[in-house]
Amino acid sequence: MTPLLISIVVIGRNEGVRLARCLDSVAAMYRNGFETETIYVDSGSTDGSPALAKAAGAQVIVLHSIRPTAAQGRNAGWRAASGSIVLFLDGDTLLDPHFVADSLEAFDDASVAVVWGHRRETFATRSLYNRVLDLDWIYPPGYTEFCGGDALFRRVALETTGGFDETLIAGEEPELCCRITGSGLCILHVDRAMTGHDLGITRVSQYWRRATRAGHAFAEVSARFVHTDSPFWLAESRRNSLRAIVLFDIPLLGIAFSAATRSLWPFLFAVAILLALALRTSWKARWKTNDRVALALYGVHSHLQQIPIFIGQVRFWMNQRSGRRAGLVEYKQP
Repeated sequence: MTPLLISIVVIGRNEGVRLARCLDSVAAMYRNGFETETIYVDSGSTDGSPALAKAAGAQVIVLHSIRPTAAQGRNAGWRAASGSIVLFLDGDTLLDPHFVADSLEAFDDASVAVVWGHRRETFATRSLYNRVLDLDWIYPPGYTEFCGGDALFRRVALETTGGFDETLIAGEEPELCCRITGSGLCILHVDRAMTGHDLGITRVSQYWRRATRAGHAFAEVSARFVHTDSPFWLAESRRNSLRAIVLFDIPLLGIAFSAATRSLWPFLFAVAILLALALRTSWKARWKTNDRVALALYGVHSHLQQIPIFIGQVRFWMNQRSGRRAGLVEYKQP
């Protein structure tokens, strides 16, 4: 009997030492009853990443695109792959050695097209940004609407749907998952470690750019499905717009009333409302961690990020009206 072949597709752009660690983790993977092939797809790195991957034994594909996207890299990888199961990894991740072996049995259910586990920050204590954004990766296990960039896919599901939408600069995984679930298949989130991630955010400018990219993804992906029977992400996109407007208006109204009444109390009341919203979010997220500091920061982050997310949505709408397309948004240092 021919052993099962798992294709590992790693995408990257100027990941350097992060890519080296990723490929080392793939090499260290526990293999039980299956074989693997590793394909690295590079999107215009200038740091020698293709040579690094080749030296590590990976098949290397270098893309030359004036508008590189993660979707282009993933599509090039799985189309060059031979395995019936494809594991996608970002070049800044570390694969848990047992994730693949322990997760393959989920595909015994013919309705399961995608299996993904827990992604967590490897260096969560290096910055406050890493510490709080680590909680964004935590989802309850079970059937989900979408997965992230690290996941096991049935190749046949990729072939049937045509793979990732290469015109998207972000949000390509949820968009593909929406099409997969629309065909009657399932996305399964399993309760086990999958990857460690290196977010590498140490400055507010990086945090801001990452959030605006997310806003662009919300707007663009929801626009794709707005006139379908399954308006994916439309409610989330509208909710973000409303929350951002409210977050703008509360402090402005507080300042205006304080100026009109010559009293500090209206402004302090506005601040109290914002703090109450953050505390409410922290309380609702307490199942994610026992780290009270991280929870407090998470409460602030959950509301603060609505502003750059909204700005990202506005940029998409403006580009759409003018017929322009946004380029790749990078927030991480090479």
